Amino acid sequence: MPTLSHKVKVLPNSPIRKLVRYADTAKSNGIEVLHLNIGQPDIPAPKEALEATQNHSLDLLSYGVSQGSFSYREKLCAYYKKHSIAIEPQDILVTTGASEALVFILNTVCDAGDEIIVPEPFYANYSGFAEAAGAVVIPVVSCFEDNFKLPPIATIEAKINAKTRAILLCNPNNPTGYVYTQQEVEALGNMAVKHDVFLIVDEVYREFIYEPHITHYSVLKNEAWQDHAVLIDSVSKRYSLCGARVGCIISKNKSLIRHLLKFAHLRLSPPALGLAASEGALSAPDTYLKNAIAEYTHRRDVLMAALKKILGIRVSCPTGAFYCIVKLPVSDAEDFSRFLLSDFSEGGQTVMLAPLAGFYATPGYGRDEVRIAFILEAAKLERAAFILEKALQQYGSL
Repeated sequence: MPTLSHKVKVLPNSPIRKLVRYADTAKSNGIEVLHLNIGQPDIPAPKEALEATQNHSLDLLSYGVSQGSFSYREKLCAYYKKHSIAIEPQDILVTTGASEALVFILNTVCDAGDEIIVPEPFYANYSGFAEAAGAVVIPVVSCFEDNFKLPPIATIEAKINAKTRAILLCNPNNPTGYVYTQQEVEALGNMAVKHDVFLIVDEVYREFIYEPHITHYSVLKNEAWQDHAVLIDSVSKRYSLCGARVGCIISKNKSLIRHLLKFAHLRLSPPALGLAASEGALSAPDTYLKNAIAEYTHRRDVLMAALKKILGIRVSCPTGAFYCIVKLPVSDAEDFSRFLLSDFSEGGQTVMLAPLAGFYATPGYGRDEVRIAFILEAAKLERAAFILEKALQQYGSL
């Protein structure tokens, strides 16, 4: 057998998808699985996006511009202007989803052994992206009891050393649903400038904020950080276009964009039909996102009310994104999540969860926690909470 690389052997499995084979077996046995493990929205995409892929005169799909079409980048500038973010088309590099954006940026700012500081729990694939880039994730623990707010800035600053290349943040946060305040983002931005490192912020859930007194503060709003600030974005969640695979990197650091473009040249161009759908989505009326936010707010409230009725669990109430963290009365949430798929059903249905241990880099953390995505309609979320309660009762009696 030919030898495989060391890096692929140590590359972590996705905790979001690692139980898929158990879900597939359950489905093959006639069990309906309610998927709360993955952030796949079920709200229809804007008609403008879908029409853009259906009503065209193309007779072939040719290579596009590596940086992304100028027309799409112009429309992105108009979109960000609505959020008081002033950018130009040359500040934008279009990528194949936010995933490729993160791969590009980590490979551009890191050499092997360099370090990225990340508050945990964090989006699980950050570990894989960092590992593939040869970088090391340096976690700083945020606490369930504090609703996962940013750890003390001194705790983060103490992690900075000669190998530190960036601080990586997701705001609003996946998996916690926490929305970092302007003061928290400013503290990180000023620290990045002080230590001459990058502040990379994944803002794909920017619109999804559920409290009227909370506003989103973008990393690009402070011009003093323009050489240090990097924004990662995507249409996947905002417009229910996960399969379009279109994201972007935005920075006013011209040298950074110029070097990022080398990776864009290597992969030639973003996906043509995905780009068409994304450009079409930007033409959707503002009511599309307003209605989506109202629906997710309702789903969050329904799920929170249902979960809080379950004896023995604790819930961290999210103010953004569409996830919440639940502490279960079990010692091993992954084992319980597997039990749900392999050994339990209620009325022909069961639930798939995302065990949270894989969202931490610190060993031992998150063993009794799961992430739940409230991406199903309210009635299904209530049903899922009922199934979860019954499963906990049976699991505890084994």
